[in-house]
Amino acid sequence: MIHRRPTTPAELPASIPLFPLSGALLLPFSHRPLNVFEPRYVEMIDNALAGNRLIGLIQPEDTSEESPRGRAPLQKVGTVGRLTHWEENGEGRYFIILEGLARFEVVSELTVLTPFRQATIDATAFASDFNHDFGEEEVDRDRFLKMMKDYAEFANFELNWDEIKKTGTADLVNFGCMVSPYGAREKQMMLEARSLRDRAETLIALAEFEMAKGGTGAALQ
Repeated sequence: MIHRRPTTPAELPASIPLFPLSGALLLPFSHRPLNVFEPRYVEMIDNALAGNRLIGLIQPEDTSEESPRGRAPLQKVGTVGRLTHWEENGEGRYFIILEGLARFEVVSELTVLTPFRQATIDATAFASDFNHDFGEEEVDRDRFLKMMKDYAEFANFELNWDEIKKTGTADLVNFGCMVSPYGAREKQMMLEARSLRDRAETLIALAEFEMAKGGTGAALQ
């Protein structure tokens, strides 16, 4: 079976399994490693590997539990992830890497016999997610890089600037959002940002607020 990467909303299946996970952000063309050990999700991975290798990563509305059981309410927007790597780590455990394809809206949840949830989805509103560089020209890259520099000094960690200079703006913004230390609500804001520029500005604003609260006096212009 050939597993070609979908390139348009029309190439996505009408329904996919859902992986509700609080605080887990997956953005288009980004990669998220996950350890999977709950039996319901191990079965979901088995099912995906036997089929189209697609899973919907989505946050629950109530983030007090990492992955609630039952039909706890979910956010309206998640991301279709494609299994690009998987390893069996002992019996009943997987290490996987999901590649973000595109965001989706939940249309309706299906009544199923599987222990994992499934839903019909619609990704037509996010067709631009399939274009790797879409919206890059609208992002103030210099301002974003300054935020990264100021935040690295504030949080006392080092950045590989040689690698950053070679990284495209879309990848830089999306990776920065995914590894940012913010909570589930902020991650959902970044996910639902209307454009790459809005996503970048959201992360800048969050970093500015944190640094100001920390008494750095940093002002990003």
